[in-house]
Amino acid sequence: MQENILNAFAEQAKTMYSPMSKFNSLFVENMEKLTEYQINAVKSYAEMGLSQMKSAADVQDLESMRTFASSQAEVASGMNKKIMEDVKTLSDMTMEFKTQMEGIMEEMRNTAAETAKTTAKTASKAKAA
Repeated sequence: MQENILNAFAEQAKTMYSPMSKFNSLFVENMEKLTEYQINAVKSYAEMGLSQMKSAADVQDLESMRTFASSQAEVASGMNKKIMEDVKTLSDMTMEFKTQMEGIMEEMRNTAAETAKTTAKTASKAKAA
């Protein structure tokens, strides 16, 4: 009888910790994606900045100054577009993570309900024996 109770407890522990394991895996996977994305974004912004510094360093006369100044509106527009794309991508990543977390939370609720039922049945069988 005690062996049945211990086996039931061990099985319940496995099913209860399974969603936590999934949560940890999801969290690590999401952090890897986010870190990789941020590294690429920083690299992209650094390249844009360095490109602008090189363009500014090439200014040697009035004509090259006019060309540089007129290109700044286009550069600013490109930078703004890049920032908006990055914000959207981060938002999409966050929503995907949220959806996956909600799925795990639902699974945890279902597992907890099943565990409670199983525990109740095991306890009633133990009392009957």
